This record gives sequence, C-alpha cells and structure tokens, in this order.
Amino acid sequence: MALQRKSGILLHPTSLPGPDGIGDLGPEIYHWIDFLDQCGCRLWQILPLGPTGYGDSPYQCFSAFAGNPYLVSPLLLLEQGLLLPSDLSDRPTFPNHAVDFGPVITWKITLLDRAYAHFIKNKPAAIKKAYLEFCTKENEWLQDFALFMGIKEAFGGVSWDHWTEEYRKRNPETLVLFERDHSDVIEKQKFRQFLFFQQWELVHEYAHKKDIQIIGDIPIFVSYDSADAWSHPELFHLDAKGLPTCVAGVPPDYFSPTGQLWGNPLYRWDVHKAQNYAWWINRLRATLKVVDVIRLDHFRGFYNYWEIPYGSPTAVTGKWKKGPGKSVFEAIEKELHALPIIAEDLGEMDPGVYALRDALNLPGMKVLQFAFAADASDPFLPHNYPANCVVYTGTHDNDTTVGWYKQAPEKERDFYRRYMARSGDDVAWDLIRAGWSSKANYAIAPLQDLLNLGTEARMNYPGKPSGNWGWRFLSSHLSEPMANRLREQNVLYGRM
Repeated sequence: MALQRKSGILLHPTSLPGPDGIGDLGPEIYHWIDFLDQCGCRLWQILPLGPTGYGDSPYQCFSAFAGNPYLVSPLLLLEQGLLLPSDLSDRPTFPNHAVDFGPVITWKITLLDRAYAHFIKNKPAAIKKAYLEFCTKENEWLQDFALFMGIKEAFGGVSWDHWTEEYRKRNPETLVLFERDHSDVIEKQKFRQFLFFQQWELVHEYAHKKDIQIIGDIPIFVSYDSADAWSHPELFHLDAKGLPTCVAGVPPDYFSPTGQLWGNPLYRWDVHKAQNYAWWINRLRATLKVVDVIRLDHFRGFYNYWEIPYGSPTAVTGKWKKGPGKSVFEAIEKELHALPIIAEDLGEMDPGVYALRDALNLPGMKVLQFAFAADASDPFLPHNYPANCVVYTGTHDNDTTVGWYKQAPEKERDFYRRYMARSGDDVAWDLIRAGWSSKANYAIAPLQDLLNLGTEARMNYPGKPSGNWGWRFLSSHLSEPMANRLREQNVLYGRM
C-alpha cells in the first residue's frame, strides 16, 4: 500500500466525553472529527470496535465481526424515538475522567433493552425496514453471533467451554429448540448490532465528508470465548470437547523472562488454505466496511508464530511454527483488489518478517519512544526511516510520552536531549515535531501526547489483567491553541 503524506491522532471512541460513563457514537464523536479537521489531520486511528468481554479489552472480543453495543449513543436513540426522556431519568452519576466498566455496562444494557422494547411495541416502519435489511445483509455472521450471545446469557455469561455438551458441539436439534424458545433474546442481540452499525455508518460518512480516513485495527488472533471459535471450530486447533490443544503467545525475551501467554486459540492454517482463506477474506471485507485502513496486529504471526501447549503455566514451553506467509494476502488481494494494511512489526523479529512485509509493500511501524535506547543506528530514529512507514510517538500499549520520559533511564534521556537538541521540558511535542518532520508518510500521536499527560492517562499495561482501557478526556481539553499548534506542524512538514 502506497501512503500519501498525512498525519493523525490515535483515540478510541470509548475515550470520548459524554454523559453515560463511556464515549459513544453520539454528538461528541462529530465534534472530535471537526477537531481533527481543524488540526489539519487527515487520519483518525482507533482500536478494534468489537464487543468486549472479560477485562474490557478491545483485543479480546466475543466476535471478529460484531460491533460493541456499549458504544451506541442513547442521545441518538432519543432522537429516533427509540428512547423517551423518561428512559434517561435514572441515569447514574459516572466519573468523567475514566470508564467504570461495571456500572457502565449495566446502564447501557438497560437502555438497549428499553430501546428494543419500544421498537417491538411501536414497530416504527422505517426502522423496522432498515433492521430487516441489516439482518438479511449480515446474516452470515449475525445469526451465529446472536445465538452464541443468547446461549451465553442462558448459561449465566460463562465461557462456552462450560456449556453442556449439546451446546458446545452445536447439536442441530438443541439449537433449533433454543432459537424457538429464546427468539426474543436472539432478536435483542441482533437489534443491538443493528443500532451499532447504523450509528457507526453515519460517523464513517461524516469523516469522509471531512476528508478524514479512519485507521482500524485487527488483532491477528480471536478470543477463545467468541462466536468465531464456537461456530467454526474446524478453523482452530480445538479438540473433540472444543478445548484448545495449543494457544498463542510470545517467547521469553529481555522484558519478560517467561514470555507472554495470551491464550488465544491458534488457526489451522491448512484448513484456511483449503478454503482459499474465505474466513479471512470475509473478516477483512467486513472490517473495511467500517474503516478505511487496517493496522494488522502481530503481523509476524503470518510469517511464524509461537505455539504453546494448552494448559502450560507460562509461554516458556512453546515452539515456533510456520505461518501462511504470502498466500493468505494473495488470496485477500485477489478478492478485495487491495491490501490497505499497516503491518504491526514491533518487537524482536525474524528477518523473514520484514521480507514478507516488504514483498507485500506494506508499511511497518516506528515508535519514537523506542528510539533512544541504543545509538545512531537504531531503526526507530527518524533519520533511519523509509518513506513507506507509520511513525508514532507512542501507541496504546506504551506509557504516554511524558510518562515514558520521567521513567526512562538517564542514559536514554541524555541521548534524547542530544539527538533532539531539546531540554526535555516539552518532550511530548518534541516527539510530535520529530515524527511530523520525518520522512515517514504517516505520522500519528495519541491524544494524551497532544495534551501533555503523564502515566495517569495511560490506556493499557500489557499483561495487566484489569484496570486498562478506561482513560477519557473532557471536551474542554480540545482547545483552539492546541489545534493551531498541530495545524502549524502539518503546514510546516507538508502533511495537509
């Protein structure tokens, strides 16, 4: 994919302001797009938009195709007549600086159920027609997802390996009976998806009107507790009981002596290949309906991946296995006629990973916070960048730039000050200027760096099971001086 010289901001919709405890697809998201336009930024990067489960991580979703119903805006439902003002009268008081996921989820589900009740009672013709069209168009994944979520609800929310055998193994008679006896529960799940995609489509259209592209995110692996693993077990390394035989992770390294045990089921690439990668083609096609460019997380897994026996206490016992390589991308390109993909190629890499990336002409990633630990040969230093890459000050997995600088070893900070010819008093904007002035065609910074925020605003600590993904900002934070300052960078460095 050839990139045009542009810039953007990394911000997940959950971080937006709003009265319902979590950012959503209502008025504030349109103000946000206006702000991007005011800054002269033509890119907005988000995290995965799927329905989150345990730990609230957008990288562990109940489906690779569904949307997150907690992002549905109650204010827009009010405008549609799907909620009444009285439905919002018992809104709890939420903190505005962070998402308290437990109470938020309870509140959002309450509102979604009220909206569904109004829909069933009033049967508004235009909405009903749009809903039926959505169900028909998206049936290939929607029916399985709604059924999965309905059964999960019936079993008290537990992972599907704790369901009884006839549900785990998708006994046809059992599923037919469940659909008959729980049709309302299944329809409710479909209706939530309809609302999400209806609202997101308007957001996407508005971004296009402002000439802004949205960069989405696809985690290479899916969650075990997902409609994907349950409805297509043949595509994963699962045993006769539906349990994984091996799981994903990464081996021990300098940062983690026992490696990282992610626990996601691994793909049976031979089956995917025999099906001409149909599931992957469908996955990318679905994602490209809602975003314009995809950041492909853990790109190295397509070259080789770390296979860990299921039940291992750590990632130490794993071994490298060969991935599908170019063949999956060739199948995708043949079907979709493009590969609008950014390869997440961070970490210790086999040279073959870079060779695969370059053979596909995919841009890789550069992170400025990683640049100052060695010497002038470091590939993360701006003078070493190729044009076909994306530079970030930091990502959702890093500390904020202010937080990084405060905690970095003095040797690293000294190299930063000498390389940048700066004192370190304005470190976040120093790195923004370095990224924007570099040869990298895309330059992106998290909003936290524009706001000069410290570690308290960090989005995610990898390996920390809870307490992540909660950061939010206030609408008053988006000031005109900050927009003008970033716009000046865009003018100076040709990113308009």
